[in-house]
Amino acid sequence: MRILLTNDDGIYAPGIAALKQCIEDLGEVTVVAPDIEQSGVGHSITFSYPLRIREVHLNNEFIGYGVRGSPADCVKLAICEIMKEGPDIVISGLNMGSNVGIHIFYSGTVAAAVEAAIMGFPSIAVSFDISGDYDDVQDAARVAKNVIGRILKHRLPKGSLLNVNIPSIPSDQMKGMRVTRQFAHDFQETFSKRIDPSGKAYYWLVGTDKSLHHEEGTDISAINEGYISVTPLRYDLTNYHLFQEVKDWNWDDITSYKENKE
Repeated sequence: MRILLTNDDGIYAPGIAALKQCIEDLGEVTVVAPDIEQSGVGHSITFSYPLRIREVHLNNEFIGYGVRGSPADCVKLAICEIMKEGPDIVISGLNMGSNVGIHIFYSGTVAAAVEAAIMGFPSIAVSFDISGDYDDVQDAARVAKNVIGRILKHRLPKGSLLNVNIPSIPSDQMKGMRVTRQFAHDFQETFSKRIDPSGKAYYWLVGTDKSLHHEEGTDISAINEGYISVTPLRYDLTNYHLFQEVKDWNWDDITSYKENKE
């Protein structure tokens, strides 16, 4: 089993180290991750400057390859240039902070898994909700390993993607696992306006309290209630409900330069 492990918190982040340690007995793990934190970069890719790969050592031990680029860049380079054979599975995580609801669009963690799916490889994004008082990453990594192991037994189809979120409670208090859908509503985030020493305004994005949001069957409700959330995702954003309606509109003479008097 060839496993590509990446993240968006950076190659030195505690989450990726803990997860690597836990899943090494599942297969051959190759770590390719950003060499600096790339949280919130979404599905960005780099084309305006060259990408460089470097071998990363910590305490005189080789831990993986660092890339000065986005999580999606890391997946592309890993598959095309670093790994001699393509991975059997791509795992992105363990992210420190949940990736639920609309936040999956901003997440570099999820973007790395999406990139793998686009390239035809099955992938899993794994995140640990640390919004509460509990932040034991080692415990969360052990839970993540159990979830990943169970998924691997079922052999995900090529190009498929699962988004896993682990609640911020000890593993012995978790209630189990739920297959969920994405919470698709606004979190109503705000900006905090502040003034710098020169008297100019600047702004910090203020996150919302996700525990206040609830919709039965969704990823956010599952972790709020103490369940591990597993959400199948896809990168095809086509609105099939609207597709036929728009197709049936009158598109005749749309390229003419006559004044539209309708």
